[in-house]
Amino acid sequence: MASVKQVQVTFDCAEPERVARFWCEVLGYVVPPPPEGFATWGDYDRTLPAERQGASFACGDPSGVGPRLYFQRVPEGKVVKNRVHLDVRVGTGLVGAERVAALEAECARLVALGAARVRLLVADEFNESCLVMQDVEGNEFCLD
Repeated sequence: MASVKQVQVTFDCAEPERVARFWCEVLGYVVPPPPEGFATWGDYDRTLPAERQGASFACGDPSGVGPRLYFQRVPEGKVVKNRVHLDVRVGTGLVGAERVAALEAECARLVALGAARVRLLVADEFNESCLVMQDVEGNEFCLD
Protein backbone atom coordinates (compact mmCIF):
# COMPACT_ATOMS: atom_id res chain seq x y z
CA MET A 1 0.00 0.00 0.00
CA ALA A 2 1.37 3.40 -0.98
CA SER A 3 1.81 6.07 1.67
CA VAL A 4 -0.06 9.37 1.45
CA LYS A 5 2.19 12.14 0.17
CA GLN A 6 -0.03 15.20 0.56
CA VAL A 7 -3.04 16.28 2.58
CA GLN A 8 -5.58 18.96 1.73
CA VAL A 9 -7.76 20.45 4.46
CA THR A 10 -11.24 21.35 3.21
CA PHE A 11 -13.52 23.93 4.81
CA ASP A 12 -17.26 24.05 4.20
CA CYS A 13 -18.30 27.71 4.25
CA ALA A 14 -20.65 30.35 2.87
CA GLU A 15 -18.01 32.69 1.37
CA PRO A 16 -15.02 30.66 0.16
CA GLU A 17 -12.81 33.52 -0.98
CA ARG A 18 -13.37 35.55 2.19
CA VAL A 19 -12.53 32.59 4.45
CA ALA A 20 -9.53 31.61 2.30
CA ARG A 21 -8.08 35.11 2.41
CA PHE A 22 -8.49 35.16 6.21
CA TRP A 23 -6.50 31.91 6.50
CA CYS A 24 -3.85 33.27 4.10
CA GLU A 25 -3.28 36.08 6.58
CA VAL A 26 -3.28 33.73 9.59
CA LEU A 27 -0.81 31.24 8.13
CA GLY A 28 1.20 33.29 5.65
CA TYR A 29 -0.31 31.23 2.82
CA VAL A 30 -0.73 32.49 -0.73
CA VAL A 31 -3.38 32.21 -3.41
CA PRO A 32 -2.00 30.32 -6.40
CA PRO A 33 -1.93 32.05 -9.78
CA PRO A 34 -5.13 31.85 -11.83
CA PRO A 35 -5.39 29.32 -14.67
CA GLU A 36 -3.44 30.09 -17.82
CA GLY A 37 -5.14 32.69 -19.95
CA PHE A 38 -6.73 34.57 -17.02
CA ALA A 39 -5.30 37.68 -15.38
CA THR A 40 -7.19 37.12 -12.11
CA TRP A 41 -9.27 34.47 -10.35
CA GLY A 42 -12.23 36.84 -10.76
CA ASP A 43 -11.77 36.76 -14.54
CA TYR A 44 -11.75 32.95 -14.44
CA ASP A 45 -14.72 32.82 -12.07
CA ARG A 46 -16.87 34.90 -14.45
CA THR A 47 -16.47 32.18 -17.12
CA LEU A 48 -18.18 29.60 -14.90
CA PRO A 49 -21.92 28.93 -14.81
CA ALA A 50 -23.67 31.31 -12.41
CA GLU A 51 -24.22 28.60 -9.78
CA ARG A 52 -20.47 27.79 -9.71
CA GLN A 53 -19.23 31.39 -9.48
CA GLY A 54 -17.65 31.97 -6.07
CA ALA A 55 -18.24 28.32 -5.14
CA SER A 56 -14.65 27.52 -4.18
CA PHE A 57 -11.25 29.00 -3.47
CA ALA A 58 -7.88 27.60 -2.38
CA CYS A 59 -4.56 28.68 -0.94
CA GLY A 60 -1.30 27.04 -0.07
CA ASP A 61 1.93 27.24 1.84
CA PRO A 62 4.41 29.15 -0.35
CA SER A 63 7.19 26.83 0.88
CA GLY A 64 5.19 23.76 -0.17
CA VAL A 65 5.51 22.20 3.27
CA GLY A 66 2.05 22.80 4.76
CA PRO A 67 -1.18 21.34 3.42
CA ARG A 68 -3.24 23.04 0.74
CA LEU A 69 -6.43 24.60 2.11
CA TYR A 70 -9.59 24.31 0.03
CA PHE A 71 -12.79 26.24 0.72
CA GLN A 72 -16.10 25.14 -0.74
CA ARG A 73 -19.47 26.83 -0.57
CA VAL A 74 -22.21 24.79 1.05
CA PRO A 75 -25.86 25.81 1.46
CA GLU A 76 -26.14 25.13 5.19
CA GLY A 77 -24.62 27.29 7.89
CA LYS A 78 -22.40 26.08 10.71
CA VAL A 79 -24.57 24.63 13.47
CA VAL A 80 -22.37 22.75 15.96
CA LYS A 81 -18.77 22.57 17.13
CA ASN A 82 -16.17 21.42 14.58
CA ARG A 83 -15.13 17.78 14.88
CA VAL A 84 -11.75 18.68 13.32
CA HIS A 85 -9.93 21.96 13.76
CA LEU A 86 -6.57 23.57 13.04
CA ASP A 87 -4.05 24.32 15.78
CA VAL A 88 -1.98 27.38 14.85
CA ARG A 89 1.32 26.70 16.61
CA VAL A 90 2.46 30.11 17.89
CA GLY A 91 3.55 29.09 21.38
CA THR A 92 5.73 26.07 20.60
CA GLY A 93 8.50 25.73 23.16
CA LEU A 94 7.11 28.46 25.41
CA VAL A 95 5.61 27.87 28.86
CA GLY A 96 3.76 29.81 31.50
CA ALA A 97 3.34 33.57 31.17
CA GLU A 98 5.67 33.74 28.16
CA ARG A 99 3.45 31.28 26.26
CA VAL A 100 0.24 33.09 27.21
CA ALA A 101 1.77 36.41 26.09
CA ALA A 102 2.60 34.92 22.67
CA LEU A 103 -0.92 33.50 22.36
CA GLU A 104 -2.48 36.83 23.36
CA ALA A 105 -0.34 38.78 20.87
CA GLU A 106 -1.37 36.50 18.00
CA CYS A 107 -4.98 36.60 19.20
CA ALA A 108 -4.98 40.40 18.96
CA ARG A 109 -3.59 40.25 15.40
CA LEU A 110 -6.23 37.73 14.32
CA VAL A 111 -9.13 39.57 15.98
CA ALA A 112 -8.15 42.58 13.86
CA LEU A 113 -8.56 40.31 10.79
CA GLY A 114 -12.08 39.30 11.84
CA ALA A 115 -11.48 36.31 14.12
CA ALA A 116 -13.25 35.99 17.45
CA ARG A 117 -11.67 35.03 20.75
CA VAL A 118 -13.62 32.27 22.51
CA ARG A 119 -11.63 31.40 25.64
CA LEU A 120 -8.20 30.82 27.11
CA LEU A 121 -7.63 27.27 28.31
CA VAL A 122 -5.06 27.56 31.08
CA ALA A 123 -2.26 25.06 31.54
CA ASP A 124 -2.91 22.02 33.69
CA GLU A 125 -0.81 19.02 34.65
CA PHE A 126 -1.12 17.55 31.12
CA ASN A 127 -1.40 20.46 28.66
CA GLU A 128 0.09 23.90 28.12
CA SER A 129 -2.22 26.89 27.73
CA CYS A 130 -4.01 27.44 24.42
CA LEU A 131 -6.51 29.95 23.11
CA VAL A 132 -9.72 28.80 21.42
CA MET A 133 -10.81 31.11 18.60
CA GLN A 134 -13.23 31.26 15.67
CA ASP A 135 -12.47 32.30 12.10
CA VAL A 136 -14.56 34.78 10.10
CA GLU A 137 -17.38 32.22 9.67
CA GLY A 138 -17.30 30.80 13.20
CA ASN A 139 -15.11 27.73 12.60
CA GLU A 140 -13.15 26.92 15.74
CA PHE A 141 -9.36 26.80 15.79
CA CYS A 142 -6.77 27.00 18.53
CA LEU A 143 -3.71 29.11 19.08
CA ASP A 144 -1.38 26.54 20.56
